Amino acid sequence: MRASTHRQRVAALGRDGYRRYDESTATRLGRMSEHLLADYGGDLRRLRAAGHAEPAALSRLVRAFPGIGPAGAQIFLREVQGIWSLPPVFDAKVLEGARRAGLPAEPEALAGLVAPADRARFAAALVRRALRR
Repeated sequence: MRASTHRQRVAALGRDGYRRYDESTATRLGRMSEHLLADYGGDLRRLRAAGHAEPAALSRLVRAFPGIGPAGAQIFLREVQGIWSLPPVFDAKVLEGARRAGLPAEPEALAGLVAPADRARFAAALVRRALRR
């Protein structure tokens, strides 16, 4: 990201089907990479260390990135929970999917159904279940 120009980011987004938001997204991606470099030396592992692998603290740090709100922070943490060895990160959308699938709707009970390394995939599947009409 650091080496790319705004125009290159716009072109890449357009090639991948993000035409509607390409200009604003390209700008935001540039700002996000600047933030990552300035605050964490370009290394997301430093963000994890700064948040002490605690989801609430990490959520605050992730929301400090331009364009990332509570939902974006939850999605990020949900996706990295296995890699970063976080406690279970199952947000409201995951719990809704669990209820619809007839599974327990409590994070600890859900976490006990899969290995820690599989929690992100499990959570993603439950989100898809929640979104299915």
